[in-house]
Amino acid sequence: MQTRFTPEQLADPHMAASEKILRTCVHCGFCTATCPTFTLLGDELDSPRGRIYLIKDMLENDRPATELEARHVDRCLSCLSCMTTCPSGVHYMHLVDHARAHIEKTYKRPFPERMLRRLLAFILPSPVRFRAALAGTRLIAPFADRLAALPGIGERLKAMLALAPKSLPVPVATTGLSFSPARPPAATQKIRRVALLTGCAQSVLDPGINSAAVRLLNRAGVEVTFPKGEGCCGALEHHMGREEASLAAARRNVVAWEKAMAETPLDAIVVTASGCGTTVKDYGFMLRTDPAFAERAARISALAKDISEVLAELDLGRPSAGTGLVVAYHSACSLQHGQKIRDLPKKLLAAAGFVVREPAEAHLCCGSAGTYNLLQPEIATRLRDRKTGHLSALNPDVIAAGNIGCMTQIGSGIDVPVVHTVELLDWAHGGPRPAALGQQTGAAAAAE
Repeated sequence: MQTRFTPEQLADPHMAASEKILRTCVHCGFCTATCPTFTLLGDELDSPRGRIYLIKDMLENDRPATELEARHVDRCLSCLSCMTTCPSGVHYMHLVDHARAHIEKTYKRPFPERMLRRLLAFILPSPVRFRAALAGTRLIAPFADRLAALPGIGERLKAMLALAPKSLPVPVATTGLSFSPARPPAATQKIRRVALLTGCAQSVLDPGINSAAVRLLNRAGVEVTFPKGEGCCGALEHHMGREEASLAAARRNVVAWEKAMAETPLDAIVVTASGCGTTVKDYGFMLRTDPAFAERAARISALAKDISEVLAELDLGRPSAGTGLVVAYHSACSLQHGQKIRDLPKKLLAAAGFVVREPAEAHLCCGSAGTYNLLQPEIATRLRDRKTGHLSALNPDVIAAGNIGCMTQIGSGIDVPVVHTVELLDWAHGGPRPAALGQQTGAAAAAE
């Protein structure tokens, strides 16, 4: 794609990076075939190629964003399916991230929407505030239909209430703790040590995910630590264009993990929420212009691994439970497109004795996408129903996914239990049966 940025514009490293991305695009349109919003809406401006044209015009002319750019960029899920499809290697993720930050700085949204976004940015990254907010939803849930009538944000508030769980698990305190293997590796073996990201939303909605990861890693001889000071990875605010807040979160985590490594070297920083993992792996790029953090952030990004990447390197032993259970595997967009991890979780589940099936249109997003299902509920619900239809067609005993957002989204539209991949692997290798499975069903019951 030909561009006409001035030398003055290209002196800005953010603009220079986006200009390089724009020049990579050859207008081929392959991306439209795998874009969820174009699949649903059929509007060229709701395809990656269309958004690229909008972003180019906005940035190249160095002008404030308009309602047009805000509307179509807001509809982008950042699922990154287009990056998997693109034959030219267009790094759409960094381009749309830049566009979101530009829109946030230059476009004044309607008042109700500004307030809603600020509320989400205030609540979601804080486990304490998020838990309190979820507890409060039980009080206002009976008034959901009345709230839906509020202009501008009513339907979004109703959607939020529909996604809120009816009850919350007991919180698990892990900050500053370290969990060592009950049976350490032989003296001839190197002891592996990893830090496990606690995160924000997942620690409230399902703290059992990290508990399962700790048990599984410990049994494989890996020491797990939760460094003091780490918190939200910054992804939620990053995808809302709140650049400074997301970078502040990244810097805080870099410092926390560096302090942990100064005490004891770490082999990896393990993430069990793939949406967070994609962001942590991008810290090096996000902080590349910060002279105090650029190299440090790059080192942290190089250490970040999804839990499936770490487990694939370990000897988990023979499975003892769950053999024969039919698992429909949902490949989270942030995992298959953002981190290019597609087959590892399926291989791990199969090796543990599960019968793994993958739904049709596995490349399409479920509609969760961070805060997307809260800010774009109509499109998100259509995508969810499309996804749950394909999953139901597999007639599974359970659905497995590697991202808490996907689990919440899919679980709100289907009766089949939805659990994290690591919970099934933990169970198969000696851990407790995932609570979401309830009573024993299917072939697993016979196996046990």
